Amino acid sequence: MLKQVDKHSGIPAYIQIINMIKSEILLGNLNPGAQLPTVRKLKEIFQVNINTVLKALEKLKIEGIVSSEQGIGYFVNKNLKIDPKITNEIREIVKNLKKLNIDLQTLFIILEEVWKNEKI
Repeated sequence: MLKQVDKHSGIPAYIQIINMIKSEILLGNLNPGAQLPTVRKLKEIFQVNINTVLKALEKLKIEGIVSSEQGIGYFVNKNLKIDPKITNEIREIVKNLKKLNIDLQTLFIILEEVWKNEKI
């Protein structure tokens, strides 16, 4: 869900916006080809300066997550393929980790170590 940024979190507002939009895409709330709300509407939702919204959208554009059409708006990249099975697998893993009382910080540490050491 897109919501107001936390101006006291220590995380730059544009990064929070990027993370929220990515989350919506990964959770299937924004599908490939879907149009994002207008920049003005995003400004209202996030309660930030319009330039902050534009900075976040441009970073997402550089990453290939969104594209833009002049005078029309921003869209989730049509070529972006998110397999819903991945999200479901992660949900199951999170449920199991919560049952084991593993907190988010510990999970990040474990994930980072596994990520660095896992070979494809």
